[in-house]
Amino acid sequence: MKIALQLGLIPGKSTADKAKWAADHGVEGIEVSAFGGGLEAMRRQADEINGIVPVCSVCGNADKNGDAAFNFLHPDKAKRQASIDGSKAMLEFCGQVGAVGQIVPPIFGGPVVPDLSPFMTPLQLEDELMIATLQELGPFAQSHNTLLLPEPLNRYEQHYLRRQRDGVRIIEKAGAPGVKLLSDLFHMHIEEPNTPDALREAGKHVGHLHLADNTRMEPGTGDINFVAAFSALKEIGFTGFMAYECGIAGENDAEKAANLAASLDFVRDCIGRA
Repeated sequence: MKIALQLGLIPGKSTADKAKWAADHGVEGIEVSAFGGGLEAMRRQADEINGIVPVCSVCGNADKNGDAAFNFLHPDKAKRQASIDGSKAMLEFCGQVGAVGQIVPPIFGGPVVPDLSPFMTPLQLEDELMIATLQELGPFAQSHNTLLLPEPLNRYEQHYLRRQRDGVRIIEKAGAPGVKLLSDLFHMHIEEPNTPDALREAGKHVGHLHLADNTRMEPGTGDINFVAAFSALKEIGFTGFMAYECGIAGENDAEKAANLAASLDFVRDCIGRA
């Protein structure tokens, strides 16, 4: 298992400074954001990062204008297509820089498709839309040697995919290559009765992880049992990246840098104990 950090969490004034800090602290990958300048900004970041620490993943989805695009389950075909096209651009970028894949929550908030009961409920419509989306984007991702990584979120952010079994269900229904699961320990701590068991059940479908404590701050600040989670990951043969997606405690940059370094040591210790 390899530890990664989202670029925005790393101390440093420039992208190169951040990559050097990461390398100096034993970080093995950097996750970049789909927002804040779009593909051109991501390409510039990758040029500065790669060669120091690999770009391991892209978080989020943006359309050609750089705006957030999470309309895969929208009734408006143009909005769905804009999200799919945006994802294809991100997946192509992932392939170019050697990243594991693109992390994509399929929707935020409640359903926006109509309730067509008794013909179809909103959930049934969303399933059909999501299956079709995975069947289009999965092979595209595979052709670029990368992965589409749909992410279950918690009930306060997303109604559709909330537990790992929800993600596995839709991946298996789609039956498409190039798709694996993004498992986020913070969201799992809210939704799963037993996080290690949920990871074991998801098994081969787990493709990438997000790390945060139950506080949504850096690991080691709350009560998530990381040793148990990492033990389950070892049992299922997971050897991929685990990227921090969280806040960092501290009143100033120096405190945040020290707390982040301490958290990295904490996670390494948990991996060792697992």
